[in-house]
Amino acid sequence: MKSSKWIISTLIFGLGLFLTLSGYAQTPPGIAEINQGKAHMAQNFQALSALVLVVGAVFGLIGGLRVYNNWQMGKERIDIEVTGWLASCIFLSIIGLFLSGLFNVPLI
Repeated sequence: MKSSKWIISTLIFGLGLFLTLSGYAQTPPGIAEINQGKAHMAQNFQALSALVLVVGAVFGLIGGLRVYNNWQMGKERIDIEVTGWLASCIFLSIIGLFLSGLFNVPLI
């Protein structure tokens, strides 16, 4: 007698759980917000990538002037500074391509 009540209650619980989970599986929350964020990012990505390139160009010029100044002052180890500034400029150039591929946004 006890085992039949246990089996019936387990079946009712399993059926309720199945119906609840299948109801949640039909409408996942947050899909509309994700699509809205993706559209917003696509609108602003080109302007932001151009801004990053301009900022990179300004910092590249500042770095070039700094390296030139150190070279003219007679500092011996400017190769480390040149390597650092060149690597940062290459990083800023490549990160735009990486982010456009990551978020599936065309560059042009």
